[in-house]
Amino acid sequence: MLFEIPKDITDYLGVLDGFIEREIKPIEQRDDNIRFFDHRREDARTDWENDGLPNQEWENLLREMRKTADAAGHYRYALPKEFGGQDGSNLGMAVIRHHLAHKGLGLHNDLQNESSIVGNLVQPLMVRDFGTDKQREEYIPAMLAGKMMWSFGLTEEAHGSDATWMETRAVPEARDGVDGWLINGEKMWTTGSHVATDCMVFARHSGEDGSAKGIGCFIVPYDAEGLEVGEYMWTFNMPTDHPKLTLKDVWIPADSILGDLDYGLACAQGFVHENRIRQAASSLGAAQYCIDESVKYAGERKPFGKALATNQAIQFPLVELQTDAEMLRLLIYKTAAEMDTMSKPEVAIRLSDKVSMCNYKANRLCCNAADFAMQVHGGMGYSRHKPFEHIYRHHRRYRITEGAEEIQMRKVGGHLFGFMGPNKHGQAKGEKDAKGKSTEPTDFAVR
Repeated sequence: MLFEIPKDITDYLGVLDGFIEREIKPIEQRDDNIRFFDHRREDARTDWENDGLPNQEWENLLREMRKTADAAGHYRYALPKEFGGQDGSNLGMAVIRHHLAHKGLGLHNDLQNESSIVGNLVQPLMVRDFGTDKQREEYIPAMLAGKMMWSFGLTEEAHGSDATWMETRAVPEARDGVDGWLINGEKMWTTGSHVATDCMVFARHSGEDGSAKGIGCFIVPYDAEGLEVGEYMWTFNMPTDHPKLTLKDVWIPADSILGDLDYGLACAQGFVHENRIRQAASSLGAAQYCIDESVKYAGERKPFGKALATNQAIQFPLVELQTDAEMLRLLIYKTAAEMDTMSKPEVAIRLSDKVSMCNYKANRLCCNAADFAMQVHGGMGYSRHKPFEHIYRHHRRYRITEGAEEIQMRKVGGHLFGFMGPNKHGQAKGEKDAKGKSTEPTDFAVR
């Protein structure tokens, strides 16, 4: 089958390129803002004296970029027209994210912050799909105006991918005649807590450990009494905005729940396939950048009087990387295009394994390509005067955080061996074990 990207998408890439050159590059070059992208990038972005948080100048620059892109009509591309978007497709988003990452480091598409001129704005859609009428009216405009920002509180120190075993608990409690919930527990990796207004706290209120039923999604304001932001975890890729949270007798009213009280994890899973295919495309774009730069350098660098490119020790690893990139690009685009023909429940049943293949392979490929780019470029490749170490450090986290690659391989295995998906059989047909628990593997991203 001949697969071609629709012309409206390829034309839009040219529109984005023109916008970057006219409006984003001048901002990037102004007032030495290039320090956030050259060899000084990590130090320029990090407030080392304030728990390693992103510094204000860096975040102001990202905010200006997003505002500029929104004014030009690009930032909300993926959102429905009712929210000021362009009804961007999954294929469109995959192609765009690949294209922007392939351009290398820059204000147009910062890898570390997932901050791009084309935003991946899932939270307004989560409220649209899972919220009440009142929540839609109050939350969505505030989110789009940048006045409401949510963090994501699923992972716990002792529980990552095994989210159904979480220890955070919510119990009913009325105060002053108002029904509500009292929450106690802790969360890890609640990214963006330093600027977020609310946290999506997943807590068990009923049911047994290991069951997806009985876990709610509670919207907890950061100024709620008893909510404490703890240590910001310093990571391989600084600055950090990933703290621990503790909740001690935190009370919220009963209407501060998103989605079905018993199946709040559906809110966490609602956009997992869209997120994973887009992340795969971004990782592949960054990988292709590393490959292209390595090929170029190998033709220019001439040790011992001849170009590096004449050595098969340089050629063959790059041949392997480029071959993987070509095959993976077709699978990503094909899968994204198929997603556009199905409802989300259908995607979960029929394409979940393909999405997982794309994601874990692309993240791994990016790390391999960045690592070999360092090798090809030698000492300069290892230095921060080239972007490869930054690309490696950023994308290495996606082999864990967008659903660890082992979790995603388990998903592929579940489809391959008939334990889930359209061809499931035997014990995998949604049957229960002796204790009434589902025998099907769960699938949650570690955050």
